[in-house]
Amino acid sequence: MFLEYIIQNWALILIATAFLVSLKITGFQDKGSVKRMYLLIVGVFLLSVLVFAEFSLADIGGYLTLRTVLMAVRYSATPFVVVMILYTLQKKTGRFVFIPALALTVINFISIFNGIAFSLAEDGTLQRGPLGYLPYIVAGLYGVFLIYQLYKKSNRLYTEIVPIAFLGLAFASGVFLPFIYGRNYSHIFCTTIMIALFVYYVFSIHQLSKKDPLTGVLNLQAFYDDSTVNPEDITALVSMDMNGLKKINDTLGHAAGDEALIALTACFRSELNSRQAIYRIGGDEFVVICRNTTESEVTDLIGRIQKKISGTKYSSSIGYSYSGGKTKAINEMLMESDQNMYAEKAKYYSDARKDRRRR
Repeated sequence: MFLEYIIQNWALILIATAFLVSLKITGFQDKGSVKRMYLLIVGVFLLSVLVFAEFSLADIGGYLTLRTVLMAVRYSATPFVVVMILYTLQKKTGRFVFIPALALTVINFISIFNGIAFSLAEDGTLQRGPLGYLPYIVAGLYGVFLIYQLYKKSNRLYTEIVPIAFLGLAFASGVFLPFIYGRNYSHIFCTTIMIALFVYYVFSIHQLSKKDPLTGVLNLQAFYDDSTVNPEDITALVSMDMNGLKKINDTLGHAAGDEALIALTACFRSELNSRQAIYRIGGDEFVVICRNTTESEVTDLIGRIQKKISGTKYSSSIGYSYSGGKTKAINEMLMESDQNMYAEKAKYYSDARKDRRRR
């Protein structure tokens, strides 16, 4: 039976081994995330063993009580695997996200006695109760929430959206394909999830070299790289610089300064679309590359950002350069947008001094 398990799950074993090796040799991942990933890999492995045991008993026949218990564990474990993925990939997710999975576990084990979610007939066939679809609904909702969170915190670039969509496809298959292929899909569910996780993990490691660790937006090197890709599509650059960061650092400390930068970044990126990408190119300096964007769209973007920032206790100076249908070098556009931004900053500090004199 052990050999049979190895044969059925050989792809899972290979992917999990590669995953574990990658976690071991990737030293710049934070320890908390690595520990959660280890637990996740172990959890998927244990689920694969449980699935194998349950269906092996089904092939033998009988053992209805034991099979019912294993089913309760399996139907409970699947949402737990998905919520553990959410808990691992979204570092700031609180433990409250486990509450629906825990409630489902209680329902599944109660079902052993009253069949409220599932039961086995005398011939061993599955019978769904009134809450029979609840495990799939809970797992599906967890998957939707995870994909939404990943998309929300992404930079809306094609290279980031594709891996998120791939992960979403894996979750969707886990929710819908069991109704089409039954137990045949259950045998490959764990392998499907492990492959999706490993692909997303490799993508994440690749993206770390292009992202600013504090704010999560793209960094200076990514700006240099992306500005050389189809430069004829770049119609505008928007330069943004925080006002008063030095004062915050000097009076409240650098932790407060970091908090301010994170808050401003959230304002910046929340208003961007798929044709606009933001980069942190200095301490408090940001640039947005706008592709195939009209000047009115650029000014609308700046207006929305300024409105968003006005709802915080911080401020930022913003300037832009528009190509106007002409081919402009990136350096030329960056210099022009910076000049406009610095003119805005000079006006901000001039107005601030006037306000202090009035007091």
